[in-house]
Amino acid sequence: MNRDFRRTVIAGNWKMNMLPSGVSAYADALLSMIPGFLSWCDTVVCAPFVMLSEVRRAFMSSGVGAGAQNVSRYGSGAYTGEVSAAQLDDIGVEYVIIGHSERRELYGETDESVNAKVLAAADVSLRPIICVGESLRQRETGVTCDFVSMQVKAALFGLSAERLQRVIIAYEPIWAIGTGMTATPGDAQDVCRHIRSVIGSLYGEPAAQAVPVLYGGSMNDKNAYELLAQPDIDGGLIGGASLKPEAFAAIVNAANQ
Repeated sequence: MNRDFRRTVIAGNWKMNMLPSGVSAYADALLSMIPGFLSWCDTVVCAPFVMLSEVRRAFMSSGVGAGAQNVSRYGSGAYTGEVSAAQLDDIGVEYVIIGHSERRELYGETDESVNAKVLAAADVSLRPIICVGESLRQRETGVTCDFVSMQVKAALFGLSAERLQRVIIAYEPIWAIGTGMTATPGDAQDVCRHIRSVIGSLYGEPAAQAVPVLYGGSMNDKNAYELLAQPDIDGGLIGGASLKPEAFAAIVNAANQ
């Protein structure tokens, strides 16, 4: 992390877990283990749509932000089952995950649709957490940097330098999602540094230095400290560990270094 240039972000991704009725107890447990309005990082809970209002209420005075796990590429219209960026913004949601590997693999999201969603989020005050990352086969064949470069460039296509200031990138190697496997701190740092260099090639070095780059491949309370000690890893997009208040709190506290 390099706090001279950018804020650390620890974002929990609950995926399709938890119930609205359990949000308040979770919030009470988490907040008993971390101080409110942290000086060292921004903390976010990304929950299913049906829980977002509960998350907002439960964390209202704590400084913990609410994030969605997806957003429509469209602003409004006859798109049954979709939720727009403006609707999320209107209920106080601050962040949205875009292009998670599960959305790409299971629901056919493409680089083009990810880009459209990023632009939609940028039209309001949402902060997109854009996910990029390679498969195990791509890693083994040595094309990680090429593949990730393409994803970053595609996701940011048409985004102004001004709107880039709200963007967060999450490097999530697909082979490490939900498997318990994780990239070594050095490997994760190398890719996160490369992501920053790609942003620099598009927007210039000062702009690239201001963009938080998170690691999202099975970060947990056991490996968080070492991963967060890397200069270009500015936080984590946390999956399974974020469902346990004590584990998530440990990761948040590990960012205080």
